[in-house]
Amino acid sequence: MDIFVNLAQKSIESYVKNQRVLAVPQKLSQGMKKRAAVFVSLHKKSTGELRGCIGTFFPTCKNIASEIIQNSISACSTDPRFPPVQSKELKDLEISVDILSTPEPAKKEGLDPKKYGIIVKSPSGQMGLLLPDISGVKTIEQQIEICCQKAGIGINEPIEIYRFTVERHKS
Repeated sequence: MDIFVNLAQKSIESYVKNQRVLAVPQKLSQGMKKRAAVFVSLHKKSTGELRGCIGTFFPTCKNIASEIIQNSISACSTDPRFPPVQSKELKDLEISVDILSTPEPAKKEGLDPKKYGIIVKSPSGQMGLLLPDISGVKTIEQQIEICCQKAGIGINEPIEIYRFTVERHKS
């Protein structure tokens, strides 16, 4: 199993079964030592339905391992769209870990919903994020609209757009 997904899975199991936050492993690979924003997404293997997804727009921890642990726990316990994951659900979870590149300013013409995730930001500071290659999101317009909805930004409000790529790891 992929080291990023394995850490996410262990973090979720430790938290769901024992309400314990997994310690950051003492020996980290070079990839885990870097700093980056991370999203952890949970889907039901049986149906493909989203079961939780939480992440950071920018790095908030000292390394990727810490980001994965923090966001794995949040995805399984505090995503406001879902009740906390129960022990009986653990075997039916598919986990993906997305490691985000540094966002860069972008124009609409430079976007591609399959390749780039986006962050939209209003002048008042409201921000919304949508990962790339999301099922059902086929156009740049859909991507921007969903991102604005997530941020509570009106469709006619001015926005800044940033794009990023992800390194996606799946169970």
